[in-house]
Amino acid sequence: MTLRKPKSLWKNFLIFLAIIGPGIITASIDNDASGITTYSVAGARYGNMLLWTLIPTTIALVVIQEMVARMGVITGKGLSDLIRENYGIKATFFMMAILLIANFGTTVAEFAGWAASMEIFGLSKYIMVPVGAFLIWILVTRGSYRVVEGVLLVACLLYFGYVFSGFMAKPEWSRVIHSTFVPKVKIESEFIMLSIAIIGTTITPWMQFYLQSSIAEKGIKKEDYKYSRLDVISGCFITNIIAFFIIVTCATTLFPHGIRINEAHEAAHALTPFVGQYASIFFGISLANASILGAIIVPLATAYYICEALGWEAGINKTFKEAPQFMWIYTALIVISSLLVLIPRAPLVLLMVLSSVLNGILLPFVLVFALSLVNNRKVMGEHVNSRGHNYISWATVLILISLTVTLIAITIVPNLI
Repeated sequence: MTLRKPKSLWKNFLIFLAIIGPGIITASIDNDASGITTYSVAGARYGNMLLWTLIPTTIALVVIQEMVARMGVITGKGLSDLIRENYGIKATFFMMAILLIANFGTTVAEFAGWAASMEIFGLSKYIMVPVGAFLIWILVTRGSYRVVEGVLLVACLLYFGYVFSGFMAKPEWSRVIHSTFVPKVKIESEFIMLSIAIIGTTITPWMQFYLQSSIAEKGIKKEDYKYSRLDVISGCFITNIIAFFIIVTCATTLFPHGIRINEAHEAAHALTPFVGQYASIFFGISLANASILGAIIVPLATAYYICEALGWEAGINKTFKEAPQFMWIYTALIVISSLLVLIPRAPLVLLMVLSSVLNGILLPFVLVFALSLVNNRKVMGEHVNSRGHNYISWATVLILISLTVTLIAITIVPNLI
């Protein structure tokens, strides 16, 4: 009797390379223009005080993304497709309509971030926004899934510019570590709003739809799910490591001098006197990269979930003739969002921050659908959630609702606190 040789480490690595993509791309691009603005504002306004929120947020992100990825592998379908099949077209339609509004605001924020980052380098937004919009439209509508995924994976490496900026800021690491592991809370509306925004920009509704749809389109098999799971977990840790260094950079350089900012590109400008031109350039390039990647993925996620919900053909590998609704929804979001950014004095800053808050408010509704589906044995068979997964997922929903109610109470009835 001969024993079967175990798979070599090299073979496992090659399989991982073939499967890697959806998890890292989805999580990394979640650090988009809105996210970077939120983290920059948090560091400049409260120093390191909000760093501790990244720990529970990372745990929740890993659990939720793993859950959604598992549904994509086991069912071979997108999340909105499953919602429509199990809860009917009416419930699905209202959910999609609300998410469309949120994603439109997020897409506008991406182009606003792109415009602001180009202006850091002295380039006019009236030239660079149309150029950026056209290039990403060509990439998605004319490229294949493999080409788009390859471009996005390479571009994700540029996020590490924020790590370089963080080290160049030379923070006092003992204080950073203390703030990361010892929670502090301020009972005031801006602190609560930024807490919601950090969670809302880290765990967003569009992520769940895009991740599951991209895994389903890639056709990952059940037996290879462990590699997909590693892809998802790696992405979750990478995205919050980047968020950590953005907060640390602004907390170290801007907070001690009382410099208040409203946008990420203001942070890039403000860094120069404290950590030098190179850190500012790293910050600006990373913002441009994050913004343009977000402008690709958020409209793509929107097109995916609307088409799946309504039973239309969807996919990057499809042509305009094969999936006209998918391509036209993507095109419309790109065109309208980019044009809005070009309007003088448009309220872009407000849209960038509020889109994060709106995502935090909407997320519980998406999670309720996802949790009910992943615990349905008719849908998932033996691959339903474990008890631990359910505890953390439901806790995330309840925390988001509590934070939202607190924010409303502080804002509308300040005398209650």
